[in-house]
Amino acid sequence: MQYAISILLSGISLGGQYALIAIGYTMVYGILRLINFAHGDVFMVAGLMMVYLSAALPLGLALPLVLLLTVLLGFLIERAAYKPLRTAPRMSVMISAIGVSYLLQNLATYATGGLPQMYPEIPGLSATVTIAGTSVKWATVVTPFLVVALVIALTQLINHTKTGMAMRAVAKDFETAQLIGIRLNAVISVTFVIGSFLAGIGSMLYFTNYQSVVPLSGALPGLRAFVAAVFGGIGSVPGAVVGAFIIGLSESVIKGSNWSVFSDAFTFALLIVILVVKPTGLFGEKVTDKV
Repeated sequence: MQYAISILLSGISLGGQYALIAIGYTMVYGILRLINFAHGDVFMVAGLMMVYLSAALPLGLALPLVLLLTVLLGFLIERAAYKPLRTAPRMSVMISAIGVSYLLQNLATYATGGLPQMYPEIPGLSATVTIAGTSVKWATVVTPFLVVALVIALTQLINHTKTGMAMRAVAKDFETAQLIGIRLNAVISVTFVIGSFLAGIGSMLYFTNYQSVVPLSGALPGLRAFVAAVFGGIGSVPGAVVGAFIIGLSESVIKGSNWSVFSDAFTFALLIVILVVKPTGLFGEKVTDKV
């Protein structure tokens, strides 16, 4: 029973962390029809910034500064790599996203020498608690509740504010939104800012449990979050969250079994199955492109 509870808690926590990354993927795709392949690396850079800033500053200053710098990084990526290609073919933008991903990984390798960096302990999150005889970190317990609170706040923003209305309009019809005076650049920047902020929160929760940060630390979590976004229905925030929790729970169950070596293979096999059976995902809507 203790083992089952441990697997369940781990899966829910991991799913919540993937959800915070997946929301960034699904929001950017919903508005720009772009898979931001650099998003997982923004998550990794947030982890490295925490390592270096916590060594130079009090933790109370380092935490908000990391979130601020992560948001700034997402904003700069959009302005430097995506905005100039707004009218370019979609393939060009995708290649730019892949280029930004490799750039961030190489800069991280240069800064760290490719050596693993130990993530600092965050008071409260790094402390352990015993639940039904199972010892886990508070980060594992806090993650699902924090994710639900952030998703509710995001949903309120999207559904009940002028910014959210503009985001929905741009997602529905890019050209028409521009014609009626919506500031596209501002809406897109806000989308990247929100996605980067959530990735920063996700990195704090993730690296509290997995304390080693390397330049490729964002690769697999980013891919799994992308699979979660597609599984739930790319463009749907609730879909991304549900998909992420399913992926997280599945991964924990498989890693806790004799088939742990196939945990990554299962994630991508699940992606193939959902694309074959229901290409739009669980909550996605079929969209007809205008000619």
